[in-house]
Amino acid sequence: MKVTVCRKSHFNAAHRLYNPKWDMAQNDAVFGKCNNPNFHGHNYTIEVWLTGEVDPETGMVIDLKILKELIESEIEDRFDHKNLNLDTVEFKNLIPTAENICIVCWQLLRAKFDSKFQLKVRLYETERNIAECDGN
Repeated sequence: MKVTVCRKSHFNAAHRLYNPKWDMAQNDAVFGKCNNPNFHGHNYTIEVWLTGEVDPETGMVIDLKILKELIESEIEDRFDHKNLNLDTVEFKNLIPTAENICIVCWQLLRAKFDSKFQLKVRLYETERNIAECDGN
């Protein structure tokens, strides 16, 4: 029988939503205040959901300490208190929307887990703006 476990974490980051292929008027029309050339920030919450078989020897899908450490090393250490546009390689050429941040987080974590696990990442940019990626 499969069980899903979840670990929640937080990071704070600044970003600007801006497409360099467009002029300022089009960027303003599409991204509004989020196109501020001086950037703006969010207190992101990330949930990492892992589904797999319960190990009969440990009684766990995964040791949640391992999940915690992977989120810290792959997400928090990489993005916390950073300007996503300027300080990260992942968003040098990728608009750091909630959707793209969620996809990048999923990809970074997917590379660390055995394929026997199903992975879902849910990113809260605000209490009302949420993106979710399960690799599909």
